[in-house]
Amino acid sequence: MDAGNGHDLLAAIARRYYEGDATQAEIAAEFGLSRVKVGRLLRQAKDDGIVEVRIHVPSGIAEELERRLRARFGLTTALIAADYADAEEQRRAVAGLVASYLERHLNDGASVAVGMGRNVAAVADTLGAPTLRLGTFVCATGGALRAGEPWNADHICRKLAARFGGVAETLYAPAYVPDRELRDALMRNQTVKHTLDIARNADFALIGVGDLGEDSHMVRMGWFKREEILKARAAGVVGDLMGYDFFDIDGRERNEILGGRVVGLRLQDIRAIPSAIAIAAEPSKTMALLGALRTGVVDVAALPLASAQALLALDAATGPADAMDAPTEVPKG
Repeated sequence: MDAGNGHDLLAAIARRYYEGDATQAEIAAEFGLSRVKVGRLLRQAKDDGIVEVRIHVPSGIAEELERRLRARFGLTTALIAADYADAEEQRRAVAGLVASYLERHLNDGASVAVGMGRNVAAVADTLGAPTLRLGTFVCATGGALRAGEPWNADHICRKLAARFGGVAETLYAPAYVPDRELRDALMRNQTVKHTLDIARNADFALIGVGDLGEDSHMVRMGWFKREEILKARAAGVVGDLMGYDFFDIDGRERNEILGGRVVGLRLQDIRAIPSAIAIAAEPSKTMALLGALRTGVVDVAALPLASAQALLALDAATGPADAMDAPTEVPKG
């Protein structure tokens, strides 16, 4: 076999090492390579995404945390990833769990309403063969030029359609507009309304949890003035879902300062979708995720182990005395 470093060779060597339990010395003899070369190729296979190494949370710990999250927030599922020090590794680990969940639950003909942002985009970047013959991935929010293609809902939808199988539906509108009047006018546009109606009737929603931190998506986009962000924080706003509806730590809508400027689905729309999957890979989003879960619109939460533990601790510190065992009284539907 050619001792080049093409992907076929990388895959063959990785398969012998990880699945065939062959040693590097055995692989070197089989392929006519040095052991140093084999080690280099195995590292390259991971760097190129041919091999994905996942660290799993011990089942007992994951099951107990999931039980507590489900009981407290009325979730159907909690996807808990192992902790990683590197932010991108952490994002990929959480995204991998979401992708596996979608592979198990998406059926032919299923539709998914898709938001924007790094965590949602990471799901589209996971590896896997398409499993759907018929599926629709529809933008649940407009696009933003400054975001660049990778984090826009339209680009994510196209990649999700290629990853899982199906087609993408574009929302032909900007994500952000400077005032409510223009936003409302765009929402009445028949083209925009048609696409958002498809999103409203989706079977699943795939959404990121936003916060008001310096590295948050909307802050990076420059959608709001610094004074507005500080005023919103002082008023108790901790995060958003889909960029339109903002909420405090108790899950109450707080749109008086920042709300009404994003073209896309609202909390009431997400609540009507049978399975809303919220992703928060960053430990800094624990407070925003707590507020999001308390809105009652989230069915599946995907987060790291440390975030799950911190979330429950924060909930106990800021909620009623029986918060650890009592489900949130905000049923969907």
